[in-house]
Amino acid sequence: MLREGAQRAGEGQGSVIIHIAMQEGTLLNNRYQLLQKVGSGGMAEVFRARDSMLERYVAIKVLRADYTENQSFQDRFRQEARAAANLSHPNIVTVHDFGLDRGQLFIVMEHVPGSDLKTLLRQRGRFSVEEAIPLIVQACAGIGYAHRAGLVHCDVKPHNMLVTPDKRLKVTDFGIARALATIHPEERSDVVWGSPQYFSPEQAAGEPPSPASDVYSLGIVLYEVLSGSLPFNAATPESLARMHLDAYPHPIHEYLPDIPPTLEQIMNKVLSKEPSARYRTADQLGRVLMRFGTQTQLEPAPELSLTPEASPDYQPEPEPGYPDLEPAAIPADIDWLSVALGLLALIAVGGLIPFWMWVYFQYNPPIR
Repeated sequence: MLREGAQRAGEGQGSVIIHIAMQEGTLLNNRYQLLQKVGSGGMAEVFRARDSMLERYVAIKVLRADYTENQSFQDRFRQEARAAANLSHPNIVTVHDFGLDRGQLFIVMEHVPGSDLKTLLRQRGRFSVEEAIPLIVQACAGIGYAHRAGLVHCDVKPHNMLVTPDKRLKVTDFGIARALATIHPEERSDVVWGSPQYFSPEQAAGEPPSPASDVYSLGIVLYEVLSGSLPFNAATPESLARMHLDAYPHPIHEYLPDIPPTLEQIMNKVLSKEPSARYRTADQLGRVLMRFGTQTQLEPAPELSLTPEASPDYQPEPEPGYPDLEPAAIPADIDWLSVALGLLALIAVGGLIPFWMWVYFQYNPPIR
């Protein structure tokens, strides 16, 4: 049953706008039937739904009733819809529709089966290097595409990465994304949007974000996915912000003693305090991680043994300075016809030698 939410009287018209808290079974715009709540965030709830017009399953994010009257949250919600609707990439959740019903805004998106990466981390603890790298490379591909389209995500975290059962990853929630064209290098803000556990030092300081800010956040996610722990933990957002500005995380090899040194170097670069010291875009980080992943998949060289018995294919190498004394190979089949023809040709040529000598002496008789 629907329950009534907040209500507001329209000025001068005597009308009443009623906000209904969305529940399973609700039909939005006579088209989208809410089937099951699958997630809940700070400003919205997410439902699995069915599009009765196109007969397909979708995900619908509904702005919470208590935020509907807040113009700032309405603007953020519309911003998310506009930003994501202009992005078409396999690693970004596609936005299909945007609407208003029963006084509440909602976004219709593609339905991604599976779970978000944060939930998977709570269930599993951490991922191996072989599992983590392909996931983060996909996140880099989606966010890198947004960078090329002129957007900075500004809220990169595992909660906003959906992972399917076959390990495909899609980035979602562009609610606080910033267009690069609107970012002024000198701007400062007293209000910091984002998640304190994952935002970059420049975001923590109220400075303008850049694609390198998303790269830093991707580094925090990679650190957490590999170690099962966040690099910074504090009781308050302010303390977390100071840690991003001044503190350095525990070296990840303290959690993973066998982590490849190359990967640790990559992570140290990504988590640099200065944006200019990081990789400039998510695409660049993705290429570096993909190259690293390719190299780690190469088969290692076989171990050498000092005893001939260790390998059935052991062949002693010739001593330095001496020729290889292996016997020459003898062909198994001999073409006797070719041999005979060769001999005949040799005899024929040899028989012509006396003839040419006679011709020579006919024209050049010896002097007596």
